Amino acid sequence: MSHEALASLRKTAEREAECESSARGRVNRIMSTDNDLIKNLDKLHTTDLGAVRIRRNLSVETEDVVSWCREKTASLRAVITRSGKNWYVDVEDIVITVNAHSYTIITAHRK
Repeated sequence: MSHEALASLRKTAEREAECESSARGRVNRIMSTDNDLIKNLDKLHTTDLGAVRIRRNLSVETEDVVSWCREKTASLRAVITRSGKNWYVDVEDIVITVNAHSYTIITAHRK
């Protein structure tokens, strides 16, 4: 995914957060540009075995699981937390685990 596409994805999520805030008077999640995972979406990657594991765990058919995870991470509905050496992206009914130092997607599974 190009740098321009990632910047556009971030701006879209920020606009969605602003719209939701003004429409409802509150925000379920404000996308923070101070979040290191969001700042480094372009560094997100996985191994070949990681991609197989993610496809198997989530039953997704996409070949590009990194882009799929990137979109889920940038989603307005994503709740991103850091615990120790990992980031956890809780979105819809899945949890994506990302190494905080290397930005490697370790796994993803359904709740």
